[in-house]
Formats: sequence, C-alpha cells, structure tokens
Amino acid sequence: MDTEALYKSDPALKILGIQLISIGSGRAEMTMTVTPEMNNAYGICHGGYIFTLADSAFAYACNSYDFDAVAQTCTIDYMRPGKTGSLLTAVAEQKSQGRLTGLYDITISDEDQKIIAFFRGKSFRV
Repeated sequence: MDTEALYKSDPALKILGIQLISIGSGRAEMTMTVTPEMNNAYGICHGGYIFTLADSAFAYACNSYDFDAVAQTCTIDYMRPGKTGSLLTAVAEQKSQGRLTGLYDITISDEDQKIIAFFRGKSFRV
C-alpha cells in the first residue's frame, strides 16, 4: 500500500493535526497535540482522541506491507490523562503476522515520556 498517498488523502488526520513521523515494516510513529477542543468535561483529553491517534498508528503499521489490512479488534488501557498542550506520540510495533491476521502493540506517551495509554490491535488482511 502507498502509505504516503494514504496519509495525504486522510481528512480525519488533517482535522486532528495528527502527523506521520515515521513508518517502516510493521512499525509507525504518529503525533498529535492536545488542543482545548479535544477536552472532555473534566478538562482532560477525551479518550476517543487518544484512541484515534493509537488506531491511526496501528493502521499505518499494519498497512506498511504489500497487502491491505483493516482492524479486526482493538483494546486500549488508559494509564493517565492527556493534558491540553501535550504532544502525544503513538508508536506502533508489530508483534506477530500470520497468513491473515497480525498483532500490534501501540504505546502512547507524552513529551515527558510518561505513558498515557497502551493499545493492542489485531489486523485482518483483505
């Protein structure tokens, strides 16, 4: 898959300011700055935005090969809140790749290297 073309044609990433930092075989790194509009009623980053960042890194990692893949299942564990102004980084790493499914772990951290969340995604080859 042409991940560069995929990135350029992804309007959700543009709206959220998600940047593709690097991509390689089974790996991707993306960043997002938490804006006030991303906050929930508690004044911290809504978990859905953190999930979207992680899911995006997952998507680019599992589509870094010569085949297309989609998410089959995803889980996330939130460890601490994302705060307004924080630069969040999602690093996706492949753990396993079978004939049809792959397993990826994504760590989301802030600029102080504090872990915000752990995401695990299972991909399915289409």
